[in-house]
Amino acid sequence: MSSNVPRPATASTATQDGAAAVPVPRSMPGLPGAFHDGWVVTLRNLRRMTRIPELVVFATIQPIMFVLLFAFVFGGAIPVAGGGGTHAYREYLLPGIFTQTLAFTTGTTAVGLADDLHKGLVDRFRSLPMARSAVLLGRTVADWIQNLFVLLIMSLCGLAVGWRIHDGFFPAVAAFLLLMLFAYAMSWIGALIGLSVSTPETANTAGFIWLFPVTFVSNAFVPTSALPGWLQPIAEWNPISSTVLALRQLFGNPTGYAPGQIPDVLPMQYPGWVSFGWSLVILGLFVPLAVRKYRSVSA
Repeated sequence: MSSNVPRPATASTATQDGAAAVPVPRSMPGLPGAFHDGWVVTLRNLRRMTRIPELVVFATIQPIMFVLLFAFVFGGAIPVAGGGGTHAYREYLLPGIFTQTLAFTTGTTAVGLADDLHKGLVDRFRSLPMARSAVLLGRTVADWIQNLFVLLIMSLCGLAVGWRIHDGFFPAVAAFLLLMLFAYAMSWIGALIGLSVSTPETANTAGFIWLFPVTFVSNAFVPTSALPGWLQPIAEWNPISSTVLALRQLFGNPTGYAPGQIPDVLPMQYPGWVSFGWSLVILGLFVPLAVRKYRSVSA
């Protein structure tokens, strides 16, 4: 006798021998379902990081190496406006190292997604009743959480070599939040790159090579006033430069400019707001591009 009781929506999967299909519950509908599925994929990526010790080791060694290399090799070689010698340059340097290192995790996201595509994991995800955006959301959030660990290691290492926060707790929290927002925005560029190449090896090259000029044509290591005149406007409007200068001001570290000598351009006068705006622009541009690319490669 048939029943009129409604059944929950399901997706069916049939066995290879033609047996009856096994009902598989669909994911939660709408935005809550997308966030739930994204968190499940995030946990999967985080578990994978713990099962591959090399990922954790290199994620720890690289920021320590950057801090120590630049602090002790270049610490006394580059003067900073306002004096202070080696100690002043180390405080000037650390916000630049923070921003550069987290921007470089763009390549990590690119390689991770390219590896998932290459191994057919995305095809397996496609057969499951889950939101299409969950794979990208899970990858970028997992990398963001890893970035928190990297930032903690760099901060402790920076404190060990003489970097200090001078302007109090709340400005420092604002600086770290601004930096992590920028890092998350950059990871979506890596997501698009990872979906656009054919192998993890190509993603490794494509995800990093463009970051070197972007990070070095900035105020991360030297003030923009020390660059050639034709290059200064490019460096000043570089998102890296506004983020780095905002961190220096919020931490109370040397900015590299004498009092009243900060360039009279929008990104240098209001670096915090400009950095925040750059992050929103990058997210607004690359999130839909990455989602569209994912739909095309997983179709």
